[in-house]
Amino acid sequence: MKARVVVTLKNGVLDPQGKAIEGALKSLGVAGVASVRQGKVFDLEMEGGDPKVATERLQAACEKLLANTVIENFKIDIA
Repeated sequence: MKARVVVTLKNGVLDPQGKAIEGALKSLGVAGVASVRQGKVFDLEMEGGDPKVATERLQAACEKLLANTVIENFKIDIA
């Protein structure tokens, strides 16, 4: 089964990379960009067919490796 994990910074955490992207977009003439927040997306192929087990495994993977839970949130989607 396929899964997607989206990791984003928590509200209130400074995002210097997002600010740099915002500045670059404005310098390239891209109009209407109010702000940019940068994140990460992980697309995974999971073995087995039980979405509950896959979600539990991905929860553990996020807490141990994929996300810094002090400053980042994550969302798991099982397809």
